[in-house]
Amino acid sequence: MATRTAGKKTSAKKVPAKKVSARKLGPRGMTFCTLAGREGMTLGVKTERGILDVAKAAALFRVKAPLSIHEVIEGADCAPLAKLVDKALHDPRGRSVLVSEAKAKFGPAVPSPEKLLCVGLNYRQHAAETGMPIPPVPILFNKFNNALTGHGSKVRLPTKVDQQFDYEVELVIVIGRTARDVSEADALKYVFGYANGNDLSARGLQMRTSQFMLGKIPDGFAPLGPYVVSADQIPDPNNLKLQTWVNGELRQDLNTSDMIYNCRTIVSYCSRHLTLKPGDIIYTGTPQGVILGYPPDKRVWLKPGDRVKTVVEKLGELEVTLV
Repeated sequence: MATRTAGKKTSAKKVPAKKVSARKLGPRGMTFCTLAGREGMTLGVKTERGILDVAKAAALFRVKAPLSIHEVIEGADCAPLAKLVDKALHDPRGRSVLVSEAKAKFGPAVPSPEKLLCVGLNYRQHAAETGMPIPPVPILFNKFNNALTGHGSKVRLPTKVDQQFDYEVELVIVIGRTARDVSEADALKYVFGYANGNDLSARGLQMRTSQFMLGKIPDGFAPLGPYVVSADQIPDPNNLKLQTWVNGELRQDLNTSDMIYNCRTIVSYCSRHLTLKPGDIIYTGTPQGVILGYPPDKRVWLKPGDRVKTVVEKLGELEVTLV
C-alpha cells in the first residue's frame, strides 16, 4: 500500500514477520535418571557402559552441564551432556564417573514435579475384573511428592491404618512443555518422555470413601523409574507391554493398547482442566491382575518382605522391597 509524505509518493516498508521459535522438546535418543548421593539428587544419563554421574563428570572434565533432570525438562542446553558421555566413554578417566545399574542408588526418576496426577480404571480388563463400569470420562486423582521413591528403595507399609496393600504397574507420562487446553492431535508434542511407575495402593483406605486419595498417598507409594526415556524413543506409548512380578511370580501381563483413554486423550483432558507444567507426571492407569481383582477368598495382600517388580517395555525394571 502506498502512502504520501510531503506530497511525495512513497512505499510503506514491509516489516518482516516475527519468527516465534518453538523450544525443542528435550534431547533426542537420551535416557535419564536421578541418582541419590550424599549431596542429594543429581542427574544421571544411561550409556552403553553404565550410568554417567553428570555432576562428577562435569567436575572431572570441566564442562558446565545441567545437573538435574528438571533442568533438562525445562529446556537446558543438553549439548554438554552428549559431550560428557563421549568423554566418559573414550577417555580413560571416564571409568571413575560411570556406575553400573546394579550398583547405582536411584532417586525418583523425576523427584520434584509440581503435580502428580493419576488416572483410575483406565484399562478395560481392569475395570471388568473389579466389577466397575467403564468410566464415561477419565477418572483423575492425585498423589503427592512424599509418595515418590526410586528403584531399589524400601517402602514402609502403613500397617497401623490398613492391611490391604496392592500393586499397580503403570506407564507414566512426563510433561515437557506448558500445556493448557491442548488438542488430542497435538497432545503428545507436550510430552518430554515416559517412565515406569507403580501406583501402590492401600485398598482399605481407598475404598473407605468415594475419594481414592487416602489410599494412594502414603510415603513411598509412588515408585518411579529407574529411567525417563525421551519421547522420540517411544513412537507409540499405547503399544507397550507391562508386567508386575511379586517375589518372582508374574501377576500382571498386558499391553497399554488396552487403555480406555489413551495417552493423547489423557494429556488433552488434563490440560483442559488445569495447566500442565514441565516436570509434571501422570500415572496413566493399571491393567488387570491387581489383587483387588481377585475373588475375595483368593486375595493375598502385599506384606512386609515382599519384592515387587514392575516392567514397562523399553523403560526398564522398577523394583522395591516392602518393609
